[in-house]
Amino acid sequence: MPRHPKKPRRLVADGRTYLWTLRHSHRALDDSGRPRCRQILTLYRDDADAGGALRIVFAEGPSRYVPGGYPLGSGDVGFTRGGSMNLHEPGAVRALLDAAVAQGRQPEGRRTLEIDGWSLLEAAVAAQAAARTGPADG
Repeated sequence: MPRHPKKPRRLVADGRTYLWTLRHSHRALDDSGRPRCRQILTLYRDDADAGGALRIVFAEGPSRYVPGGYPLGSGDVGFTRGGSMNLHEPGAVRALLDAAVAQGRQPEGRRTLEIDGWSLLEAAVAAQAAARTGPADG
């Protein structure tokens, strides 16, 4: 049976509807000749005139992990000594989108904008933690 790509998931943020997909790939080889794993989160507006996509890439590297099999979950990314998140969770995708927008990182025109997900991770993890605990009592 042929393998079909997963249907894009839907996310509503600030009154806008986005579609998003997550995929795993292997790109450049590491020093030992082993392929480096990458998680690629792609978001695009669910609007014909919305423009290009936002591609957030998490590439395996020193002090960073992306799923490559056991013991990690398929969507887990993180710093070995720091924040982590599961990219299958809509809340994580929303936090990354918000962090990208806060940095002014949005696609222009019809072009896809690819950014390093590691530059967004700590802000997204902090936002997720704040959302879980709710507003501070004061």
